[in-house]
Amino acid sequence: MGLQRSYNRGEATETSDIDTVVILNELSAHDIILYNNMLDTLEKREFVCRFLSGKNELINWEPSDLFQFYHDTNPIKGSLDELLPLLDSTAVSRAIKIGACNIYHGCVHNMLYEKNEKILRGLYKSASFILQAIYFKQAGKYIKTQKELSKYLCADDRYISDTFSSLKNGGAVAFDEMSERLFTWSKKQIENI
Repeated sequence: MGLQRSYNRGEATETSDIDTVVILNELSAHDIILYNNMLDTLEKREFVCRFLSGKNELINWEPSDLFQFYHDTNPIKGSLDELLPLLDSTAVSRAIKIGACNIYHGCVHNMLYEKNEKILRGLYKSASFILQAIYFKQAGKYIKTQKELSKYLCADDRYISDTFSSLKNGGAVAFDEMSERLFTWSKKQIENI
């Protein structure tokens, strides 16, 4: 059992999601129902986001997804160290490339069709995770907060990190400029991996 995201980083606010991780030895459909019923008794139920899985499924998960999962989870009970052998340089590179491809596609779609600020904010959030993987690949160190990470990034990457931080704190959206910058950044990541 563990915590992720803002509660893990000590950056939670009153409106932050409570991102929990629960891994059972084996997960059944009945367990999901029981867990849901238990969550329904919690006071801030609407803020609880969760990752619920069986151990076998997690061990066989796509390693590129496990990179962020492992580094962003603070175990409260138990350990995720069994995942470490799966998190090699190939998994990190795939995390970067898959993430960049998804952002690229999301930017194009949002710029053409939705033109939605909320979607753009979500794309910048996704890019913040990619930045953590990029720095890890370069330096072998995972930095949990964007504020700390920003100090070590090149100018283009720092723009993405700082824009995400601004948006996270309620900053204004300059839709066209921010979309173009994120599109160009994601294109560069795709080409460089």
